[in-house]
Amino acid sequence: MGRLLKLTPAQMRHAFGSAGTQSAGLWEFLRDAADSKQLHAAHAAGAGLTAAYLAQDGFTGARRILDGTKGLAAGTSLDADATRIADGLGTRWALAETSFKLHAACRHTHPAADALQRLLREHRLAAGDIRAITTLVHQAAIDVLGSVTDPQTVHQAKFSMGTVLGLIAVHERAGLAEFDTHWRDAAVRAVHDKVTMQLDPEVDAAYPARWIGKVVVETMDGRRFDAKVLEPKGDPGNTLSRAELEDKALALAAYRAGATRDEMHSVIARVWSLADAPAVTKFLEA
Repeated sequence: MGRLLKLTPAQMRHAFGSAGTQSAGLWEFLRDAADSKQLHAAHAAGAGLTAAYLAQDGFTGARRILDGTKGLAAGTSLDADATRIADGLGTRWALAETSFKLHAACRHTHPAADALQRLLREHRLAAGDIRAITTLVHQAAIDVLGSVTDPQTVHQAKFSMGTVLGLIAVHERAGLAEFDTHWRDAAVRAVHDKVTMQLDPEVDAAYPARWIGKVVVETMDGRRFDAKVLEPKGDPGNTLSRAELEDKALALAAYRAGATRDEMHSVIARVWSLADAPAVTKFLEA
């Protein structure tokens, strides 16, 4: 937003100061199924817009909000490295390192979900064939997902390893529609109850540079299968294709009738040609 407002470097610094001081991201919402996580991103975007406009009008912000002794890094980390803030500035583009979510759930569930999808397809197994699923995970996955043993809302279910794998096993995918319609289904719940998480040294050592996924499935007839993915679908080294990105965009737009398919095809065409656009105007009519 600062670029769009043509802020000076000094004004941009003040914008960072005002935006940074409004930071959020606490995870207590997960314990009681609150809706707060959706507010985090929305508030961050709103705070950024407000901060940019304030800076344009001369409102000052903390000059060292990121690396100051009482700044964001010091307040949220015990081992923050301030030198990384400007590392690669102007030459390294973080957007190219961003993951796209294939499943409509917490990213910590994705490696196991991908591994289970592969395993079920390769061995032609159905949900009813499963006696138990063990997911071999990193410690952060246990820290985030471990408290969600009996999800009470669809949002909390997205942080439930059992529910995500239940949807994968029963419906072959865990998208918005599957969560909204099926997260409490008896068949999904039956798989949920068969899922356990176990700390794995290899997976934990690789995290966060790599998000390895491992699952072990025991079947009702006594067989045992395992699967491993080195990089979940959507990560930079295993990113979604253009067709998959377009399918995701269409699905998100169709959710709650956000936009029609014709509208989205027009938007998609414009997005792919943004680099050559003389100006960026509204994508959809109000």
